[in-house]
Amino acid sequence: MTTLSLTVPSSCPPLPRVIQGGMGMAVSSWHLASAVAHAGQLGLVSGTALDLVLARRLQNGDRDGAVRRALAAFPVPRFAQRVISRYFRPEGRSEGQPYAPVPRLALRQTRLAQELMVLGSFVEVWLAKEGHDGRVGINFLEKIQMAAPAAAYGSMLAGADYVVTGAGIPRDVPHLLDQLAEHERVEFPVTVVGGSNHTVDFDPESLLGESLPAVPRPTFLAIVSAHALAEHLVREDRTRPDGFVVEGPPAGGHNAPPRGRLTLDEVGQPVFGPRDQADVSKVAALGLPFWIAGAQGTPEALVAAREAGAAGVQVGTLFALATESGLDPALRDDVLNRLRDGTLDVRTEALTSPTGFPFKVAQLPGTLADAGLTAARPRLCDLGYLRTPVQKDDGKVAYRCPAEPVHMYERKGGAVADTVGRSCLCNSLAANVGLGQTRADGYVEPPLVTLGVDVANASRLAERHEGSWSARDALDWLLGDEPAGGVTDLTAGPAVIGS
Repeated sequence: MTTLSLTVPSSCPPLPRVIQGGMGMAVSSWHLASAVAHAGQLGLVSGTALDLVLARRLQNGDRDGAVRRALAAFPVPRFAQRVISRYFRPEGRSEGQPYAPVPRLALRQTRLAQELMVLGSFVEVWLAKEGHDGRVGINFLEKIQMAAPAAAYGSMLAGADYVVTGAGIPRDVPHLLDQLAEHERVEFPVTVVGGSNHTVDFDPESLLGESLPAVPRPTFLAIVSAHALAEHLVREDRTRPDGFVVEGPPAGGHNAPPRGRLTLDEVGQPVFGPRDQADVSKVAALGLPFWIAGAQGTPEALVAAREAGAAGVQVGTLFALATESGLDPALRDDVLNRLRDGTLDVRTEALTSPTGFPFKVAQLPGTLADAGLTAARPRLCDLGYLRTPVQKDDGKVAYRCPAEPVHMYERKGGAVADTVGRSCLCNSLAANVGLGQTRADGYVEPPLVTLGVDVANASRLAERHEGSWSARDALDWLLGDEPAGGVTDLTAGPAVIGS
């Protein structure tokens, strides 16, 4: 095998005060992460379904050439060329033409599936890092375990500075990053209902056909909603992260469910109480850097977080509405108009997500927030990123999703009650960023927009800008009199609460 050289950065700047959160499927686009990183803070790209994003951008013709420019930088050119040959359409898709499929996630993965996952993450991180020396990371959902090895590896080949993981307990990610930095063969544990000792196997050298030198291991941040989880993760070297994002219930996207018995309010939202707020002082006492998330998008919240010992805050909604985000411009304009006239409503839906986690939904017409559109949508699961592997009585593994046809879910041992109210997030999140499927019968997948509930905070920024705002505008407001590139060095540990 041929040994290739990789050029990697050696500097390690201080910690950011603002982390731009990982959002949706390509809402936290490379454009957005690049803008934030260029301004001196931490820009995160969304790591969800980047294999699909890559394939669909290529099928749309890659009009600006950015995807192919990034693929040309991949350290094994022939590896990237196979995906270009399969998916790139120079003239783009014709009107009404469906996208060609990508392989669905599984425990036993095809070569094409792993190629797409590696290259999808590589492209997004590489483009986000292009042209500056700022810090870029990638955000993964722990729920999507079967994609973790290949997707993380692709991001590391592109020089990802941070990996951030939430929506579950990411106990196995630190060790995974250790292994991938040395290009070791990985057997990554996957939770299988009714089974045990299942893994996704990933062998970088066998897949690439090349032997590469070690790459830098990214800093790993675990997203936690409870101080007890943070305390649990730091107990062993294998599970210990390099820091935490402490996320509260107001954050957009998926949230941890309320502790204790589920109680709903008058419109069906889960009721959160004091038990659902992490004790920040106990997280600070662990001695690792941490950031606070969930309704933290104001200058005052940043000051308060730092006074509590945090390195800073993670912010989503302000950046989801920035001009550089991947959110479809028509959807963004609708949200901004409603934000300004006071009619924007964001609800915490208890049943919408197939994951079982509460999910924030912006109540926008023309999206799956409309019960009529949801009822009219053909019930199917053809992307499958949120499918759960299930071991059957004969030992074989099946994959089920509460948003798939009810009879199929029931046939795989699922309870019919679990299917009530579920929406297909995979297809709708793709539609949010202009990559929604057009089916052979003419049906076009509708979007479903998620935002944080801190719309009043976003309204304050909207008052400063007549139209939309940029990522830099959001940072300038959050940081106040500090330059957008301001960073803080917390290598000596967090401040003591109440000192």
